[in-house]
Amino acid sequence: MMTRRDLGKAALAAIPAATMWGAVNSKFGGVQIGAITYSFRALPSTAEDVLKYCVETGLSSIELMSDPAEAYAGAPAPPARGGRQMTPEQREAIKKYEEERKKWRLSVSMDKYKAFRKMYNSAGVDIPIFKLPLTETMSDDEYEYIFTVARTLGANCITMELPTKAEHSKRVGDFATKHKIYIGYHNHTHVDAHSWDVALSQSKYNSINLDVGHFTEAISASPIPFIKEHHARITSFHLKDKKYGTKGGGNAKWGQGDTPLKEVLQLMKAEKYKWPADIELEYDVPADSSVLAEVKTCVKFCQDALA
Repeated sequence: MMTRRDLGKAALAAIPAATMWGAVNSKFGGVQIGAITYSFRALPSTAEDVLKYCVETGLSSIELMSDPAEAYAGAPAPPARGGRQMTPEQREAIKKYEEERKKWRLSVSMDKYKAFRKMYNSAGVDIPIFKLPLTETMSDDEYEYIFTVARTLGANCITMELPTKAEHSKRVGDFATKHKIYIGYHNHTHVDAHSWDVALSQSKYNSINLDVGHFTEAISASPIPFIKEHHARITSFHLKDKKYGTKGGGNAKWGQGDTPLKEVLQLMKAEKYKWPADIELEYDVPADSSVLAEVKTCVKFCQDALA
């Protein structure tokens, strides 16, 4: 019987050698297009799987969520969570898992993360952004672990949700300043143009991971004026198309919503903004299509917009 790791290696072996040596390239008109691994959430998500998806869709940049990387490095597997109402036994299992994971994180070697980076870079895929949120309850040692992993993978930015408490973003910003790695604070639809003001004032390494779709939906207007005003503090985009004023329910196929995706991309090209613009596939995949086909469609949209 082949293990999942064996299957992953077999899948990688099927990637053309030319691609494995860096032929994949999704920088169009000087703009680096990538994707967040959340786009592939409906598919198997080993390290090898995610790399195969990048290569197949032509992406040379990935915002890497922590699960594939930590699993590759040997993290304990999480227990099944069940439904919304957890039993006492399930809560206890999760508590035990979180304790085991913390112990593992504070003892693991960086060698597997070095191997992870080498595997991706050899295929022409960079990891400029690592997503593992620094929570309020984590110890300083766990914060150190996250920054060390990010640097080992080659990332210069860590993404997480925008904190609701100033003392949280201050603590995170202090660590970011120490390590000289940016923190990109992500937004959903509960934001306005001033939501990042406190965090940005606390550290020059506190920055904006602007989800242009959510922001458009939240303010029922174009995000372009905000981008122009705050471009010096933006470290990445999430790209999706949303409709005005629907507060979370407005996902649309690209070009069918209210987000000016084409204009945003053309602004990046014209102003030579250097941060990555990452596809986040959230709309429902049509029955006659697939996740990878839709990601390819999004990549083609970006390529055409930047031609």
